[in-house]
Amino acid sequence: MQSTIRHAACALTITSACFSAAAQTAADAAKTEAASSAQQPVAQQIAALLADPAVARAHWGIVVTTLDGKPIYALNEGQLFRPDSNAKLFTTAAAMALLDPKQTFGTTITGALDPLTGRVSSDLVLNGSGDANFDSGDLPYIDPANRPKNVAQQRHVLRDLDDLVRQLVTAGVRQIDGDIIGDDTLFPRDPYPSGWAIDDAVWGYGAPVTALSMADNELRLTIAPAGKANQTASVQLEQVVPYYTLNDRVHTVATKAEATGVDVVRLPGSHILQVTGSIAVGAEQDVEEVSIDDPAEYAATALRAALTDRGIHVTGTARALHTAAEGTPNFVTRLQTPDADVTAYMEGRSVMINCYLEDIPASAMPVLAKHISAQLADDVLFTNKVSQNLHAELLLRQIGDMGAFCGNGSILSGAYMIREFLILRAGIDKDDFIFYDGSGLSSYDLVTPRAIAKLLSYAAHDPKTGQPQPWFAAWKDSLPIGGVDGTLADRFTKASLKGHVFAKTGTHSEGRALSGYLECASGQTVVFSILDENHLPGDTADRDAMDKIVAAIAAAE
Repeated sequence: MQSTIRHAACALTITSACFSAAAQTAADAAKTEAASSAQQPVAQQIAALLADPAVARAHWGIVVTTLDGKPIYALNEGQLFRPDSNAKLFTTAAAMALLDPKQTFGTTITGALDPLTGRVSSDLVLNGSGDANFDSGDLPYIDPANRPKNVAQQRHVLRDLDDLVRQLVTAGVRQIDGDIIGDDTLFPRDPYPSGWAIDDAVWGYGAPVTALSMADNELRLTIAPAGKANQTASVQLEQVVPYYTLNDRVHTVATKAEATGVDVVRLPGSHILQVTGSIAVGAEQDVEEVSIDDPAEYAATALRAALTDRGIHVTGTARALHTAAEGTPNFVTRLQTPDADVTAYMEGRSVMINCYLEDIPASAMPVLAKHISAQLADDVLFTNKVSQNLHAELLLRQIGDMGAFCGNGSILSGAYMIREFLILRAGIDKDDFIFYDGSGLSSYDLVTPRAIAKLLSYAAHDPKTGQPQPWFAAWKDSLPIGGVDGTLADRFTKASLKGHVFAKTGTHSEGRALSGYLECASGQTVVFSILDENHLPGDTADRDAMDKIVAAIAAAE
């Protein structure tokens, strides 16, 4: 869905707290004071919402601007907050601007095939390209209202892998005299960015980031109660090949009040999932996603099984091929060190590249089968709509692998390119953000509300041309729409706001974020960013207050 963007502000009755009286002339200060008096009602609404004891102890930051960046309202706009998944706004905008929105990624199988005998006399290698959607079933994104009803989602029917195997059969492959290798060496082996919590690693949202990904690097775990209390619950894991062993310690209890919920524990490097907790008789199934510890190894194992199922004899085993882990000492210092070529590129000046051809070696083995991904813009839409961490992280690494700058697909190189884009093109202050990853899962990420608003304004209104960026329409369409789809499908459902809020959500246990575009009752559109943190875990009062603030801004006349 695409809405018309108008370059004017809502007639907001909000105090312009973002202006510093000390920096204004006496005349400007007088105008601001007069405007503040006239604008008091909505300012009081926001103040009252934030004074509620349920949210008053949290730390809040708010910015509202016109599309071209003129301040309308601000509170703590220059203070740093955790962005959570609002970090995806920066990653996906940079991907749309620096990469080709129509770019695709090819996952290949290579090997030395003798067409006369059908023998592959080498290892058969599944080469990862950084395709986030290989066998994921995620694309195209379909909003909830248009999804088929009562149709079970088949997450782990590996159609892409099976298609590659069919290509091998068509090419005449009959026997493989070597191992089946899952190769993720396109990116350095650095699956967990700094600041990711170890207890996130077991869950799908904290899945390891690798150049060879399959089915979002996660497996579906389903827990169902037994028919009677005091019996062991049913725990099932969908895996196309044996990978994890389940240790089922989930008990069925008589009532929901007795149920403690379910937890999953897996030690680093272990293939044993310990599932504990309790679930009530008659309760709905608890469906969770657990991460695959080594996606390249899992993919190789799945490929070997698919080959043997098609009658192809494999003499070797399935294994993964990784590059050495790349450490990032002095990450922040290296992130902030200028690079003349990158600066010239971001500023639109010509760049002389001397390393492109020699730094990207060609494969020594012929390609026997190939899968082409969906376009990058389609993945950006999915990533923002559902807030998919793995996909955002792979976008960061794709940016870091830009051949024009001899990138190696590392976290550092991707974060560096995004940082330079934000400073040199979007005009965001260098001290207003720091990103250690692409998804916002890192606890080290920090951003100011005004930095988010600046990015949103830059996308909708290029300061040089006064026009939206060429990629703006597709990027804005990727944002969840209030009351309609994505992570906002169940928020802003009233008629006055439904379909009028285009914003990215963000959540962690003690904080929340919401930033995007808001179509006001006046018919005009504004940029807004609302962040809060330091509320009690499990509390949703801050979300309710956040939504009421959005409603107050939209309704202002």
